[in-house]
Amino acid sequence: MGSDIPESIRREAMSRDFQVTIRVGKSGITDTLVSEIDSQLQKRNLVKIKLNRGLFERKDISQVWAHLAERTNSVVVLARGNVGVLWR
Repeated sequence: MGSDIPESIRREAMSRDFQVTIRVGKSGITDTLVSEIDSQLQKRNLVKIKLNRGLFERKDISQVWAHLAERTNSVVVLARGNVGVLWR
């Protein structure tokens, strides 16, 4: 996680009021999912994503966030368990 993320973005990402807008289900990370994340990032600069439990091994989850950030040209602001926030 980069230190160049503005404090206001970090605060918004951690806010309890900030709702999950994308869920990764049993079909996993598809091109459709990536383009949905991409279009949401265009509309607003923060997107909260939740991975369904058991979809990925716990040890692989940080790689999943890194992969999604790379594919959507965004930055991982927050990654806590199955929930992550991407920012662009």
